[in-house]
This record gives sequence, structure tokens and C-alpha cells, in this order.
Amino acid sequence: MDYLKRAIELKDVIVADRRYVHQLAEVGMETVKTADYVIEQLTKLGYEPKRCGGNGVVATIGKGGKTLLLRADMDALPFPEDSGEEFASTNGHSHSCGHDLHTAWLLGAARMLKENEAALEGTIKLMWQPGEEVFKGSKAMIADGVLEGVDAAIACHAAAGQIPLGLVMYNDKNAMMYSNDSFKITCVGAPSHGAYPEYGVSPINIAAHVYLGMQELISREKSSTIPMVLTVGKINAGVANNSIPGECVLEGTMRGTDKDLREKLKGRLVAMAEKTAEAYGGKAIVEWTAEVPPAICDPAMVKQVIGYLGEVGVPGFYPVPDMQASASEDFACVLEQVPGVLLYISTGYVDRPVAAAHDPKVIYNEDALCQAAAYIAHAATRWLADNK
Repeated sequence: MDYLKRAIELKDVIVADRRYVHQLAEVGMETVKTADYVIEQLTKLGYEPKRCGGNGVVATIGKGGKTLLLRADMDALPFPEDSGEEFASTNGHSHSCGHDLHTAWLLGAARMLKENEAALEGTIKLMWQPGEEVFKGSKAMIADGVLEGVDAAIACHAAAGQIPLGLVMYNDKNAMMYSNDSFKITCVGAPSHGAYPEYGVSPINIAAHVYLGMQELISREKSSTIPMVLTVGKINAGVANNSIPGECVLEGTMRGTDKDLREKLKGRLVAMAEKTAEAYGGKAIVEWTAEVPPAICDPAMVKQVIGYLGEVGVPGFYPVPDMQASASEDFACVLEQVPGVLLYISTGYVDRPVAAAHDPKVIYNEDALCQAAAYIAHAATRWLADNK
């Protein structure tokens, strides 16, 4: 099958899927209506989809042979959209990371693969997951068995910005995306009147020293050649300016590419926080609220898949190697268990300035939907044929 030609014929359908999902804009693990829509469309196509990991969706096609997983995510972000699109979400959430495109282009690929099922030389498992933004969805689906029998996996992510269509970004040498270890540190002191600090223990003072200590972890305890980022994005304490509160909470994220360094600094962060709090007369409780490894693709499979994409015939196709982002992606949990490929697909424009992903004003080029659907369907068909 000429997947690109067929995808272009199906453009109106794929765009309609994208816009419908875009307006639903559900967040976290609660992608109920989006999952319902995916199940409805797959059922119409002759699949037998089922829920997995809560509000995830799984369906299979083909028979026997190797099994290749194709994955998309469905969740949006918890802030209002300001894109100006006529189909913008109005429910206070926004698909500002492009997961609506991911959902739609995998549905487009599913439609074409069903039409070409007789030619498939193996099995394809289709995965739509909730909760990527909160780093819970893939783990929930893995725990519910989504990877049973899976030999390899492919996922594609939209890349917004002032960039041309046709770019495909990949990494076959090292981590493509950073790990993410989100933390919550509760610094516990003893409340007192602000006029008599000697009668209490300030958790704000403890938190300030813990914050400074965390900066030393990055500047003094790792090689300058190894990427690592630590950010505290939220501090919360107190309700009155003349009272010392009982607690101060810091929340943030630590990200990097080196697995050993990641584990070392996680341990050091806990020890530093606890000992610092103890030194100032209080205590610190460290909780890891999300833990995702770095996204490391299988080098041989990356080269194989990039070769397949070059056969699709997308105008301006241009592979961009050595892509690395300090953002994180919970497809990394899949890549930790099976060989796989994560690709960034250009969904940008060159004739206008475009905001970045996670910006309420971001817009995505819908012409990329057909390209991505064709890439996915063709790569899956070719990979099964070459690995039967």
C-alpha cells in the first residue's frame, strides 16, 4: 500500500479526529471521553479494543510473528488554551503538547493498517495511553500487561515551532530525552510568634538552606561533561507575615541522561535535605512524586526505522540526528523494557512565528498528520516484514 497517498485521501478524517480530541482536552489519568472516542472509532474499523491501565486503550491487528507496539498519548495540560484556533478547547485545559495529534495520527495509521491487514507479516499492538504529562500512564498500562508479547516499540512526538515539515529528529547514540525525578520536600519546624523566633524552629529557614544545598549537588558533585538539571518550581509556607509556620514545602524536578549519576544524586538529595534540616533543629521528609528514566532508543532499530521513513515519499523529508531534549517522556518506561524508537516529527510552520510546546498559544500544522500516519503505518509494515 502507498501509505502516504492513502493518508492524504483520509486527511479530512484524520483532521476531524484531531479536532474532536483537541476540544475534549482531558488531563492526567482521567482521559475518559478521549478513550471512549478512540474505542468507538476502532470498533467501527473492525478492531476489538479494550481498556488498559485505567483509561488507556489497546487494540491488536495481524496474526502471529513478532509483535510491534505503536504508542500514542492522549492527555492534555491543566491550563486554558490561547491558540485562537476555531476548534480551541474551552474547558480550561489545552492540548498544548500535541497529544491530540498523536492520538489522531495513530488512529489514521490504524485505519490504513486495517485496510492492509492481509499484507502484515506479524502482529501490531496499538496503545493509547493517559497520564503522560504526570508520568503515570505508561507505568499503569505496563502493570496491566500492555507489553506482554511485545518485541519492539515505536512512538512519535509532535515538534512545534518555526521549522519546516519533513524533519524527523532522532538519536541513535545516547539518551534522546532526560530522566525525570519529581520531588516534594516537606521541611518540618516548630511554629511560633514571629516576634519570638527563639521559641520555634523556622521551616522556611530550613527550606532556604536545603534549596541552596541542592544547587551544590549539580555544581559540585557531578562532572561538567554530564548533563543534569535541577529545578525547584514551587515553595509554599505560611499564612501570616508575623507567624512562623510549622511546615515549608519545596517541589521540583531533577533530570539527566546518566543512569548511575541519577541514582547517586537522588540519594545525595535525600541525605542533604535530612541532615540540613537536622542541623537547624527540624526534619525533612523527601517524597519522589514521579520517576521516569532517560529515553534511550535502540541504535540498530533507529537506523532501520529512519530508513523506512525515507521510503514514504514525504516532500522535504530530512532526518536530523543527535536530537536531545532535557524534557522527559514516559515512553522511556517502555524503552526500558523492550527495544524501541522515539521520533520527533515536525509539525511546524516556516511562514509565521510559532510558540513552543506547553505554551497556551502554540499551534500545530495539521498537514503533518498525514505524514506521521504514513510514517507509522509504513515503518510498522516494513519492520514486521524484516523481522519475521
